[in-house]
Amino acid sequence: MIIDDTLLNKLEKLAMIQIPNNKREAFKDELTEIVAKMDTLQEVDTHHIAIQNHQTTPMREDTIQYANIRDHILSHAPKSQDGYFIVPKILD
Repeated sequence: MIIDDTLLNKLEKLAMIQIPNNKREAFKDELTEIVAKMDTLQEVDTHHIAIQNHQTTPMREDTIQYANIRDHILSHAPKSQDGYFIVPKILD
């Protein structure tokens, strides 16, 4: 696959980037080289490889580690009242 100006423009739009005009040719060459390397993966024979997906995530009991965390966090706040942070008013 060769990266041309049309595809590079589309990639710029999708990635929300702008490639300077003096670097476009180098960028196209590098992208073409990257895609060519990825295409070589298509040549790997994977038909004899069996997928084993029988592993599971170990589960653990849900236990309360520290129940009074609100008071602990608020103790570090410059100002708090009734379980809430007090911050300066920024909107009228």
